Amino acid sequence: MTKYQVQSLVFILVAFMLGCNEFIVVGILPDLSAQFHTPISTMGYLVTIFAMVYAISTPFVTILTSRYSRYKTLLTLMIIFLIGNTLSALSIGYLTMMASRIITATTAGSIISLIMTFASTIAPRDKRASLVSWIFAGFSIASVFGVPIGVAVSTSFGWRYTFWGLSVISILTFLLLAHILPKKVKQTKSTIKNQLTILLDPRIYYGVFLVLFTAATMYGYYTYIRPLLTTSMGFSTQSLNWLLFIIGIMSIISNRLSGMLAEKPNSLQKVPLFYVADILLLAVFPFALHSKIAGLAIMLILTLIVTIINSPVQIHFLNLAESEYPQSLVFASSLSSIFFNFGISLGSATASSLVGIVGLDRISIGSVVFAVLSLGSLILINRAIRKHSSMKV
Repeated sequence: MTKYQVQSLVFILVAFMLGCNEFIVVGILPDLSAQFHTPISTMGYLVTIFAMVYAISTPFVTILTSRYSRYKTLLTLMIIFLIGNTLSALSIGYLTMMASRIITATTAGSIISLIMTFASTIAPRDKRASLVSWIFAGFSIASVFGVPIGVAVSTSFGWRYTFWGLSVISILTFLLLAHILPKKVKQTKSTIKNQLTILLDPRIYYGVFLVLFTAATMYGYYTYIRPLLTTSMGFSTQSLNWLLFIIGIMSIISNRLSGMLAEKPNSLQKVPLFYVADILLLAVFPFALHSKIAGLAIMLILTLIVTIINSPVQIHFLNLAESEYPQSLVFASSLSSIFFNFGISLGSATASSLVGIVGLDRISIGSVVFAVLSLGSLILINRAIRKHSSMKV
């Protein structure tokens, strides 16, 4: 196995570790609720606050640490993440658990941003998109395999052992990163103001809106995936595990397709048709819910294409920063994760509001609106890219 392959596997492991830490709380909420004698609705804020802290803190941490060695910064953030995760295992109440989640959320976004930056540095140009898609796939693998294993450990031995297991993985990952990462990479040191200038570029800020509305499109219905499968489609609760497993596998395939798309030139120009498909599928989704086969088929197709933009837009951010805004490279690599988390909050809040207004079966109406906004953002970013190219000529 070559050094590049080992580095790639470790980067995917980092994404898997971060994904397990972020997603596992959803699976063990009942156990935490029983342990801390706190209503499960209150425990649910652990998920909401994690996403908000992740999104808000990442740009600050990323920008403020950009003047330091990326190698040392990443390892320092890994240690802080380990402390936060271990504090979760040791939590004695709701407030200490919340504090531990805030610590891990504060570091998680910057860790994955630095991993993306290192990936951009070490990967040959023709393999960069593939590696980025595999790093994204690490989060899907965490959802499909890591979370069920964590829930099983929580159920069999106690939820604390789930976090202890993640701490062991964190230590292993830290040691591997310390060994395989290049200790010195070319960095352009700059002021905070200069780093933020990248946000004034329409090719960037339209991309940011694209990520935001794409995440909102997905979580406008995915937030209620369990009741949609059982209450609306009529599947039994016993079949939930294998249904979610199939949906998870489809998500991993989606990441690979996203990577293949990103390898093609002008990949963002090939994406609009996917958003048109999203809009049509989400529009007919309420009618398809009356049939198990039709409802599940649409759910699987949506899972395959709704976030197909992930790798192309990440490569777009990286390439643009590398060529025109080198002082903002790490910050640019964090934009997708920042605004995807904002989009999760927006989509889930919209879904929660619509449930009480139009009912569970029609919550995809919100996703239709977000998909239209995503398509509009995509058209604008492609127009900005073409305009900039014509100006250079």
